[in-house]
Amino acid sequence: MRDRTLLLTIATVAAAVIGLSGCAAGAPSSSSSSSSSSDAAYANLPTSGIPDYQLGGGYTPPSGVTIVERDSTDRPAAGKYGICYVNGFQTQPEDADAWLDDHPSAVLRDSDGDPVSDPGWPDEMLLDTRTAATRAEVVGVLTKSIARCADRGFDAVEFDNLDSWTRSHGVLTRAGNLALAASLVRVGHEHGLAVGQKNTPQLGASGRKTTGFDFVVAEECVHYQECAAYTKAYGEHVIDVEYSDNTDRSWSSVCADDDRPAMTILRDRDLVTPSHDDYVFEHC
Repeated sequence: MRDRTLLLTIATVAAAVIGLSGCAAGAPSSSSSSSSSSDAAYANLPTSGIPDYQLGGGYTPPSGVTIVERDSTDRPAAGKYGICYVNGFQTQPEDADAWLDDHPSAVLRDSDGDPVSDPGWPDEMLLDTRTAATRAEVVGVLTKSIARCADRGFDAVEFDNLDSWTRSHGVLTRAGNLALAASLVRVGHEHGLAVGQKNTPQLGASGRKTTGFDFVVAEECVHYQECAAYTKAYGEHVIDVEYSDNTDRSWSSVCADDDRPAMTILRDRDLVTPSHDDYVFEHC
């Protein structure tokens, strides 16, 4: 998720119940399996096609779309490569009470014991990734979401807010977040899902090599000139979502940019459905 002024974010997604749920090395192959013999085989993100980013609610994909991302509370689009969205490092607004009531130690606290919220999205609390115990608790909760993604027929999962340590006022660390990420990647692979890195270009190749991510879902890497950080690590296994309210050039010029990922789309900031006046969807 990207802050509107710092690391721009996606819109609030459909409601979820926490008891059920909860971005110069070579790229991985288009179909792979994880290293553990107990893990299920999974199909990586295709290296070509037209993606759509439907976190504001599922709808019939536009003509030509071959890849669709939807929230974990939704169901995959029939006949498309499906990516399941899970907020992996912060809480969804509608799940706040459940986290505080049932998993209070998994929520990051300040010196006064109050939950630490994302400065850009104060209705989302940061999860505590500092210790093995808190990370294990988070994994225990999110495993239910991951299993649901697999049971519903999604092909992949991406975990949002990997970079939450940058919004923790120095309390969380990159190492703690990547340790949680590695555990979530392992669970995803065990459930037969490819696992996507969300944003976080500063990882370079370590997101793939060390943490085990298979692909990237990036937001506005063209606008912020970050795309090379992803394509150098993941090759063509990259989706980029640009937003119409932050595009200061013509869409045709974006598509003509040699540095953009092949699978680059334009969406409205709130990711609304086609019935809304603000709906935007374009692809290169």
